[in-house]
Amino acid sequence: MVMTVAPRRQPTLEEVAERAGVSRSVASRALNNAPHVSPAKREAVERAVRQLGYVPNPTARALATRQTGAAALVVSGEDPSIFADPFFAQVIVGASTALEDADLHLMLCLAASDRGRKRVEELLRSKGADGVLLMALREGDPLAGMAEEAEMPVVFGGRPVGVAPRWYVDVDNVGGAREATEYLISRGRTRVAAICGRLDTEAGRARYRGYRDALLGAGLDPLPPQEGDFTEPSGAAATAVLLKQHPDLDGIIAANDNMAAGALRTLRAAGRAVPADIAVVGFDDLTVAQVADPPLTTVHQPITALGREMARMLVAVINGHDPTPLILPTRLVTRSSA
Repeated sequence: MVMTVAPRRQPTLEEVAERAGVSRSVASRALNNAPHVSPAKREAVERAVRQLGYVPNPTARALATRQTGAAALVVSGEDPSIFADPFFAQVIVGASTALEDADLHLMLCLAASDRGRKRVEELLRSKGADGVLLMALREGDPLAGMAEEAEMPVVFGGRPVGVAPRWYVDVDNVGGAREATEYLISRGRTRVAAICGRLDTEAGRARYRGYRDALLGAGLDPLPPQEGDFTEPSGAAATAVLLKQHPDLDGIIAANDNMAAGALRTLRAAGRAVPADIAVVGFDDLTVAQVADPPLTTVHQPITALGREMARMLVAVINGHDPTPLILPTRLVTRSSA
């Protein structure tokens, strides 16, 4: 009787990564002497390879050597100082932390002009990064189309208007604005206006929808959206218009804390007491909400987690997975302004 012995199964790269305690992408780059791998992790991967007897696949090795070890955070904005905005600063913190865990370097790119957008387009076409995190898109932004045609993974921060991306992380904009408006209604406010932010952004539209849904649900009439651009001056200007058009106003929902702070400034100058005459609610829960006078009731969104989950999703895609879109929850934080 002749006994046959089944050939020993070859260990996989995933098993090497698990034994070394690193991600698959880190293990791949370590095996191919790619940059941005710490000495400790490189040594752990080499040790796992010896222990498991792993033999790299030549085809996979050829593909892996084309990795750059970097991910790009691309923001479509008009002002380079946008990266100093507390919102984007928190996104960067969350994203960089998650990318660091995967040994990926973070590049920042601002598509603020035709030249800037062309550089981003070249980045997408040339695979100048392993993947892209794309934020702050407005309706009709050409970057959305470029992302759809890109040969590298692209994860969106927030859903762009008119586009259905495969991978994105967003917050519950509708639910957050609805909860804030319902809170004002529960406090006896019946003439509530919305400073909605740009209506060519999904965040601006969604937060207005939440406001509108809450008022209609309570049998009250929503006012037309008063558009701002998410800056403090635009909130101040929008509030001046609202006071002129609706002198009986008793509540304001602003689509972010910067515009809510602008609303407080205009109300103070007009002699309107907050919240006695007009209650004000913001959205974001940035530091400005805590130091405002009076401190702002606001909708807390997990901004650092937004950046972190975007980066984690991108790493998962780079490693060959197909994660589902993610919507992060919001919660109302009550302070003295409402």
